[in-house]
Amino acid sequence: MLTLTTQNITLARTAKDKAEAVTHIAASLTEQGYVEAGYVEGMLSREAQSSTFLGNGIAIPHGTTDTRGLVQKTGVAIHHFPQGVNWGNGTVYVAIGIAAKSDEHLGILKQLTKVLSADGVEAALKEAKTEQDIINVLNGNTQLKADFDAMLIQLKFPASDMLQMTAVASGLLRNNGCANDEYISEVITKAPTHLGHGLWLVSGSQGVARSAMSFVSTANDCEFDGQLVKGLIAFAACNASYKPLLYKLSQLMLSKRQQDILDADVASLLALFDLSESVPEIAAENANQATFKIKNTHGLHARPGAMLVAEAKKFESTIRVSNLDGEGTSVNAKSLMKVIALGVKHGHRLQFTADGSDAELALSSIGKAIESGLGEG
Repeated sequence: MLTLTTQNITLARTAKDKAEAVTHIAASLTEQGYVEAGYVEGMLSREAQSSTFLGNGIAIPHGTTDTRGLVQKTGVAIHHFPQGVNWGNGTVYVAIGIAAKSDEHLGILKQLTKVLSADGVEAALKEAKTEQDIINVLNGNTQLKADFDAMLIQLKFPASDMLQMTAVASGLLRNNGCANDEYISEVITKAPTHLGHGLWLVSGSQGVARSAMSFVSTANDCEFDGQLVKGLIAFAACNASYKPLLYKLSQLMLSKRQQDILDADVASLLALFDLSESVPEIAAENANQATFKIKNTHGLHARPGAMLVAEAKKFESTIRVSNLDGEGTSVNAKSLMKVIALGVKHGHRLQFTADGSDAELALSSIGKAIESGLGEG
């Protein structure tokens, strides 16, 4: 399997459009001995056929099957565009140029797409300053989601003042490895912000190892500056991963849901601040199901994967797919990154489950698309 190194990455690139970006990336692939000079034509041709933009600021430009013979060895060239490049259907901050002799690249695509489908990747890649920053994001070593779980919640603590509330909220963050005593010293000297209905907010950035949020409610209503204190939210920030939680909190405040937060049990609190974009599981008794074998010589790489997702998106039904010859995990068939992350190779069987008014038609159409080769004949 391919291993990404800092030598694969070129920082601080600029390009007026994706054609120029692809040309630069092809040159890097050539310079590193991965491809012959004519490979750039295949990369540009691929973009003309269908965009290689994956979302989250990421594109994976690569050649056509006709130019695979120009690949000397499998490898990647990663260009970082901090100012962004218009890819036609989205802005790209990191383009991962791929040269593959066969299906060797599917393993790295599977690894990458699992990371790139996570919240916060686009911002982290855009703001990357070093090659190692990018490697850390792509390898999953960069925090993309702030911590907030049951261990960071304390309900009905018998506090008598705001100082105790702040000490408990910051103590939860320290005890869970998110911050140290320097953070506690910072926040206990800060004046918290009243969010209304007795809910307060405090934040700090000193001594923070991981961005996180904690919540404490009190069994004894107390006061701070003449205002009722019922609950306190504490943020610890060392990177941008806290911003989605803060945005979620602001949305709850705009909806005047302070009391919902204060009255919630642990499970309800976690649900209120859930940031995941889930696709509902389909009940077996309601499901239409079909299994198809992938005939594409090189499996579901970007182009056939995009064709499959485009076919699924034509229908209103909820459609999920699992690779019976892989891990068996069921994912949203309308998400390109999740479909590619299944690591589908030639001969693998995909099981589709659909639920909705056009479920039967959707499965039939998907089956026909797979049978026709998903744009590859």
